[in-house]
Amino acid sequence: MPALSEPPAGPAITIIIDDLGNALRAGERTAALPGPVACAVLPHTPHAARLARACHDAGKEVMLHLPMQPGSPTARPGPGVITATHGRDAMLTTLQGNLASVPHVVGINNHMGSRLTRDITSMHWLMEELGRQEQYFFVDSFTSISSVAMDLADRHGVPAVRRDVFLDPGDVPTEAVVRRQVERLRDTARRRGYAVGIGHPWGQTLSVLEEAIPALEAEGFTIVGVADNIYR
Repeated sequence: MPALSEPPAGPAITIIIDDLGNALRAGERTAALPGPVACAVLPHTPHAARLARACHDAGKEVMLHLPMQPGSPTARPGPGVITATHGRDAMLTTLQGNLASVPHVVGINNHMGSRLTRDITSMHWLMEELGRQEQYFFVDSFTSISSVAMDLADRHGVPAVRRDVFLDPGDVPTEAVVRRQVERLRDTARRRGYAVGIGHPWGQTLSVLEEAIPALEAEGFTIVGVADNIYR
């Protein structure tokens, strides 16, 4: 696990950018975002290793954005997907291959997964392995309200936290939509003391965050990495 900083002085906000690895320029722009924004990289994508190194060099947490079986049969989670039809050995082999394709990983979150995160057996195997390795945290992207990921993470001693707000919901959100979602994230953090937001490396999302992160810090919020949020 990465070294933790001092406890946040104000309400803590964690921001994760998903789906990195396919677009080089967007990934490099993500690595250059201000603050400890976590970078979740898809395995076996063209720029996965290069962008993981760039994010790590920029002082950001690198996460494996682990493809998991979605609820829709038409959705395409991409290479390295784990499904409920995998046996335990096949799942763990796929997991290790995914981890090997993304350097500097300190945590994992699910890409899609509205089907798999509901599957108790599959999530038991996954969290059992993560608990055995004792080097990764887990973020439940919370793509299904029936997810059992947090319960199984707790059972196996895996440090974990759940996503509160999607910063850019929908297919092509506007900057106005992203700003409203940042407001939701801010309100959640102010009310509860912390909040976790997940976004994507789309131009409109990155443009808003380039301005919003310094503004949030000026308001007294503390932008923290995932580990700092989990162990706050």
